[in-house]
Amino acid sequence: MQNIYIALGSNMGDRLANLQQAVNRIDNEIGQVSRCSSVYEVPAVGFSGPIFLNACLVAESDKTPRAILKALQTIENKMGRKQVADGLYHNRPIDLDLIMVDDELVYSDELTVPHPRLQDRLFVLQPLCEIAPQKNVPNQNQTVSQLAKICNDTTKISPFREGIQRPAIHFLKQFNRICVEGTIGCGKTSFAKRIAEDLQAKLFLERFAENPFLPKFYDDADRYAFPLEMSFLADRFTQQRELSEQLNLFGQGIVSDYEVHKSLIFTQFTLSSEEFALYRTIFYNMMPDVQKPDLYILLKQTTPRLLANIKKRGRSYERTIDSEYLDKVRQGYQNFKRSHPDWNIVEIDLSGLDFVSNDSDYHEVVNQLRSALSTN
Repeated sequence: MQNIYIALGSNMGDRLANLQQAVNRIDNEIGQVSRCSSVYEVPAVGFSGPIFLNACLVAESDKTPRAILKALQTIENKMGRKQVADGLYHNRPIDLDLIMVDDELVYSDELTVPHPRLQDRLFVLQPLCEIAPQKNVPNQNQTVSQLAKICNDTTKISPFREGIQRPAIHFLKQFNRICVEGTIGCGKTSFAKRIAEDLQAKLFLERFAENPFLPKFYDDADRYAFPLEMSFLADRFTQQRELSEQLNLFGQGIVSDYEVHKSLIFTQFTLSSEEFALYRTIFYNMMPDVQKPDLYILLKQTTPRLLANIKKRGRSYERTIDSEYLDKVRQGYQNFKRSHPDWNIVEIDLSGLDFVSNDSDYHEVVNQLRSALSTN
């Protein structure tokens, strides 16, 4: 497999829909799309015409550069682009240019790679810089970021209000509010960040690092469990109000790395029975109308991997976490899943996968998610 870099443009019809359709077709017919840039508005260059929308993407493909070129031309033709042999620029519903194929150099009558005018086009360099800033451009001996800084192109480009998404994640657009949950160390924050970025959604993260009781709890659980859980509850209550306001005001999709009912999962075994009864009463009084998420993603990881992840991130106050504690947390999540059959809860097995370091593992997790949702 090799990384291929493609520039997309459209100045006819529903320009954004054209770009997204092209992304989807590239993913289906050429190779899996791994990254998409933001979308930019760009004046027509070299002729008078409507404003373009431009973007770039990175995909993984085993096709040859010539086969990729032919596939891109086929996609253009299917989407209504008419090939004109007059040597002039024209309006077009879609324009697909092969910019680079890893570090390959190709010089032929029909194809030059890297694209011969890459260094002269800021409307290609700027979006490409978002997704591959350190990619070395073989025939320039400079990175994409370096070329963008010295580019003399004065064309005015402006960020567009909407974007395109990787097809692998595009199916999640139907869910307005997504939460990612799981046992400590499973990677829920990393996964929430990744899908929020891909969906261009608002990200809400749990503010555990700001809780002064958390380190004390791991040193003396009996003494600090109740104040810890009450402080978490107060902060989660505040975040829930903020989250509701975001949904109501902007209608933007939201991804969070926790769901507020996790308070009840942890307190069942961190508090005494009397404290839990009191806490449960306070919880439902504070949050009587809390809305369930449209999609609840529950990540599952093996205990040895959880312990390794916890050790790797090096938080001193987590040093006392052991397998027995993690097993209690895991069981708490399973009990929650069983007691909420009306929730859209999808469990994803991360065993043997490292989606943080390995992009193909991230694709595998997304494919698991898509498969699970298709059978629900």
